[in-house]
Amino acid sequence: MNKESLENIGASFHAELAKASSAKDIEALRIKYLGRKAGILTTHLRSLGGLSPEEKREFGPITNALRAEIEEALEDAEGKTQTTREHVDITMPAIPARLPSLHPLTIIESRIRSIFARLGFAAIDGPELETEYYAFESLNIPKEHPARDMWDTFWIKNPGQGGVHATASGKERLLLRPHTSPVQVRYMETHAPPIRIIVPGRTFRHEATDASHEANFHQVEGLFVDTHVSVANLKHTLTYFLKELFGADTKLRLRPSFFPFVEPGLEVDINWRGEWLEVAGAGMVHQRVFKAVKYPPKMQGFAFGAGLDRLAMIAYDIPDIRLLYSGDIRLTERL
Repeated sequence: MNKESLENIGASFHAELAKASSAKDIEALRIKYLGRKAGILTTHLRSLGGLSPEEKREFGPITNALRAEIEEALEDAEGKTQTTREHVDITMPAIPARLPSLHPLTIIESRIRSIFARLGFAAIDGPELETEYYAFESLNIPKEHPARDMWDTFWIKNPGQGGVHATASGKERLLLRPHTSPVQVRYMETHAPPIRIIVPGRTFRHEATDASHEANFHQVEGLFVDTHVSVANLKHTLTYFLKELFGADTKLRLRPSFFPFVEPGLEVDINWRGEWLEVAGAGMVHQRVFKAVKYPPKMQGFAFGAGLDRLAMIAYDIPDIRLLYSGDIRLTERL
């Protein structure tokens, strides 16, 4: 070993490094000069063991300095190659972040809350697990009444395990509420007139699922109680509501119908794209409902109920109610 041979190794390395054009070339040089088994410089370093102490003191620092020089040159070359390969143009516009979207039911409920807030209606909530009294009897639907067939009810089984509820009048069966109307009765029991409320919430019915029916769906109930309330007030309120929701050109009609808790009862239709569509049931609150909450006979009021799902399907052109519960993000991205 001599100083000239080490200088030749360094010169040879730098000449080859200048020709390297890829990470693969640089790795090949690393193995050639610094490889553990047969690297050129590694071999020289191993040969230091056979030198005299004087020679070790002379060639040891030179060899280690050359090794450090080669390692540093390889790292610099590798960094430049990587920068070239992964070049980023910082002047290019960023890819827009994909922001989450609100669900159609959330949007339609928020709009409805806002519309009725302008009319002085408060939005309230109530329990989804109901007693038979509030779901039916307080709404003028006593036991064995044929009107109960209008609601395919989910009854809670196993009476000994929470399927019944103790009340002042005895034990009552529990059920998942088939409509939001029980909240009206609960509210009137604890609040004196005048009353203006809406009740948006989830309801349940034991029925087959198809494009327009679901076992779990949403409703919005409305109630207005005072001493001088008429069908004219009901029509005005619904007209304002539906025009605000669907547009000023929306046409509305009322048809006679039957609901046990109102008299008279009415179906509410809108003309949508040339066809009449049913969107709500309504009517003047039955005096038996007022009697159940101990209101004086002079009280009058109207109530209405609409399916939030149906309103959302009309407003956002959704063809199948099952899409609202599918979790498919394409539904929200289109809004």
